[in-house]
Amino acid sequence: MITVRDLSVVFHVGGREVRAVDGVSFEVGTGETFGIVGESGSGKSTILRAIAGLVPSKSETLEVDGQPAARRRSRDDRRKLQFVFQDPYASLHPRKTVDDILREPLIIHREPNIDERVRAAIADVGLSPLHRFRYPHQLSGGQRQRVAIARALILRPPILLLDEPTSALDVSVQAEILNLLAKLRQSYSLTSILVSHDLAVVAHLCDRIAIMQRGQLVEIIGAGDLRSGKVSANYTGKLIAASRGFSRASA
Repeated sequence: MITVRDLSVVFHVGGREVRAVDGVSFEVGTGETFGIVGESGSGKSTILRAIAGLVPSKSETLEVDGQPAARRRSRDDRRKLQFVFQDPYASLHPRKTVDDILREPLIIHREPNIDERVRAAIADVGLSPLHRFRYPHQLSGGQRQRVAIARALILRPPILLLDEPTSALDVSVQAEILNLLAKLRQSYSLTSILVSHDLAVVAHLCDRIAIMQRGQLVEIIGAGDLRSGKVSANYTGKLIAASRGFSRASA
């Protein structure tokens, strides 16, 4: 579903060149949830934004659903691939109700049965009909992220990009959102890329995981190998060692 070959992203900051992503290659199969982990500044989120066309990039190959991704994405290209951002409050318009937020993509793409689809989207993410006409500030963090997920899925895209979707939430709410994403993956037949710094999250949700360090891909491992610690790269071993003893209950 997604093919990336020799992807590079370079930013120019204060007259110097910063190579945020340096020659990264991987593939994501249809229906797979692919994880990307690494320390802050390793290039995780930049890869997602490059795939989505939100930042300029260079690559030998960048294909989405078997088609080369054009530098300027068309409306049809964008409906295939939707993004869930880290901070649900910042990504939702503060002066629009949940109804407005969910209607907008349907109106832009001239979709029929808007009321019915908005109601279904709200139910799919576990919200009550009472939430439909509320504003983002009237919702909890977990409810706002549910709205952001509903907005991303309302056009039924085959691909979902998730940029640390639980890191801005209270610990008590994180498990609810992770379980929701696992359920939606099956019901929507989604292919997903999940960026996280939390190894427990990617081990729970992902089939395979890419380990990033300083813009470069260190290795790709299976979720079982991550859980058991059977890895080949020294850096991956250090990440696992650093996460041992972590408990959500005590965080």
